[in-house]
Amino acid sequence: MEMAMEGGATLSEKYQNSKKVLLRARDGIERLERLESSTSSGLDSPELSFNVKKDINQIQSLCNEMDRLWRSISSKPQRDLWKRKVEQIAEEVESLKQSLNRHFSRNQRRMTEAQERAELLGRANGESAHVLRIFDEEAQATQSVRNSKRMLEDSLSTGSAILAKYSEQRDRLKNAQRKALDVLNTVGLSNSVLRLIERRNRVDRWIKYMGMLITVAVIYFFVSWSR
Repeated sequence: MEMAMEGGATLSEKYQNSKKVLLRARDGIERLERLESSTSSGLDSPELSFNVKKDINQIQSLCNEMDRLWRSISSKPQRDLWKRKVEQIAEEVESLKQSLNRHFSRNQRRMTEAQERAELLGRANGESAHVLRIFDEEAQATQSVRNSKRMLEDSLSTGSAILAKYSEQRDRLKNAQRKALDVLNTVGLSNSVLRLIERRNRVDRWIKYMGMLITVAVIYFFVSWSR
């Protein structure tokens, strides 16, 4: 019996074509799974995924065409046989489709988790930068306080040195004043002594002169009396 035809291709030809594409799609799913399990992060090949999805869509389209063809077979045994064959292809391609969807779901979940980790890392880096900025501002404030404290200490040291200098100069002035007073007192005492000596000299001269006069008088008396 001649097989039904659609678009120039028989049911048998479409079936063989669907089997060939099914094997290629199954191999693509296996390669995706191996690639996914090759690393802990899970790798993906967008091109391979696209080709597998394209093959699955082609098989489903062939199944629809074969479903119309086997229904047009007049012999019931042949019709039932092709029905089972087409249903088997449809079940296998549905299984591959579910595997591909699970692969897409896992890949999407990994992408979402990676994005969330990146966002968390970005926030963590932002918070770290904020904390570092706070530490930097606190360090600058602490350094400013230290600089102010050092300036105050320098000013206090300078003021203390000036006061010490003034105190030293005051002591020197007191010593000079004391020495000046001593000199003045000494000068005053010397003047008194000089005046006393001068009076004593005058008295001594008068005594000397009186002694000379008395001596002359006594000599004159004895000379006169001896005559």
